[in-house]
Amino acid sequence: MVDMDVVDLSRWQFALTAMYHFLFVPLTLGLAFMLAIMESVYVMTGRQVWRDMTKFWGALFGVNFVLGVSTGITMEFQFGMNWSYYSHYVGDVFGAPLAIEGLMAFFLEATLVGLFFFGWDRMSKLGHLAATWLMALGTNLSALWILIANGWMQNPVGSEFNPETMRMEVVDFAAVLFNPVAQAKFVHTVSAGYVTGALFVLAVSAFFLLNRRYIGFAKRSMTVACAFGLAGALSVVVLGDESGYALTDNQKMKLAALEAMWETHDAPAPLTVIGFPNEQTRETEHAINIPWALGLMATRSFDGEVEGILPLVAIAETRVENGLIAYDALERLRADPDDLEAHAAFELAKRDLGYALLLQRYVEDPRTASPDQISQAAWDTVPDVSVMFWSFRVMAGLGFYFILLFAAGFVLSSLRRHEYRPFLWLALFSPPLPWVAAELGWLLAEFGRQPWIIEGVLPTFLGVSSLNASQIILTMVGFTVLYGVLAIVEVMLMVRLIRRGPYPEEEGRPLHIPTPGSADPLPAE
Repeated sequence: MVDMDVVDLSRWQFALTAMYHFLFVPLTLGLAFMLAIMESVYVMTGRQVWRDMTKFWGALFGVNFVLGVSTGITMEFQFGMNWSYYSHYVGDVFGAPLAIEGLMAFFLEATLVGLFFFGWDRMSKLGHLAATWLMALGTNLSALWILIANGWMQNPVGSEFNPETMRMEVVDFAAVLFNPVAQAKFVHTVSAGYVTGALFVLAVSAFFLLNRRYIGFAKRSMTVACAFGLAGALSVVVLGDESGYALTDNQKMKLAALEAMWETHDAPAPLTVIGFPNEQTRETEHAINIPWALGLMATRSFDGEVEGILPLVAIAETRVENGLIAYDALERLRADPDDLEAHAAFELAKRDLGYALLLQRYVEDPRTASPDQISQAAWDTVPDVSVMFWSFRVMAGLGFYFILLFAAGFVLSSLRRHEYRPFLWLALFSPPLPWVAAELGWLLAEFGRQPWIIEGVLPTFLGVSSLNASQIILTMVGFTVLYGVLAIVEVMLMVRLIRRGPYPEEEGRPLHIPTPGSADPLPAE
């Protein structure tokens, strides 16, 4: 039997460190390519202001990059600290992309970042530009490998369970690399990073314009941010739809939960714009639907079905019962590896073994489970519907807000009305929103696949280390204190660099942080 307190604390610790780490990742992804774009303009035009822009935004990128790498190291160590059985069970599969990601982050990325910062006066213009573009590419490739690892957890292709070693092993590494879930997650995640980086640059540019300082610098930065951000925001919506399409075949319960769809509708299914999921009555109250929309988006057809929660629970119950056959055969094989009958029985039912393991939350030997416990295990496959439903809608709503914001900024930049005050105020207070959307995206991805740490293969509660609650609480407190200090240090450094501006030696008066209602430095339009 598993100590669920240890499981819950381990999950909380990993969630806190992972979501904290992801505060830095999107900004790194977005700023890296914007630096490459700005330096490209510098090399093509030879205008000093574009070099200054690259160096200023590069300094902010550097602070964020260091914090991202340091927090990522801690997160990876937790696989051995808190999730040792998971690491043992899937190390042959999960370890390879994770190791490659480490090489990309700590060798390729670090080398190229060093060339970017210290190569300005030691390399030719084209040589330094090449290093900057490779740095941006390396940053994104680093994200690719970690998302390949995470995508495999969501859709464990290219691997099989070996009853002799009691571990998952790779049988087709190409299938792991080109996992459709991983590819969809990668393009969606990096696009979200581009939005984050663009809105950060836009907000700081608005700050400069509201202070009437570095006008030419800020206008150019704003123009690049709005164009890059608009492309990124449109990509997020389009590629997010592709991620949803990937759920149709691989994570049907997650899709049904985030839509709060309890029953299977006639094809094509409607999309619920807003409503109030009631998990007691198992229906969504006061729902406002768009006919056909969900079916068309999820299946790309007029006749494809999107299965509801209740039918999927019934399927899960059948898979639990079938998994018991695999579990019994596996126990017989452990006693007698040459039992051919057990081998044959295991091969027929092995795809449902993970469902039988869900019963170990309630009984030590799943074969002794009662019908009620089997039913409860099937219902465990349903994540919290209300959390999923509202997280998705807030995230999607923010996505459309970013499109409108960047489109407005792009139009204003094209018309050379960069100093339009209402837009600058809106941009100045919008930077937290991409992080909110990104964290909600990760909540949907990770919380939505519960109770699985590996979808359909290994329940989360079986992946923990042999720890007690006090040990986890002690390390969690330590991480919280350390990360709190790091957060304060980064914010102080970022604010200091921004308030100094790109030309501190020419600063005649200090930059101040304007507030709505105060005397605005900008003249009336």
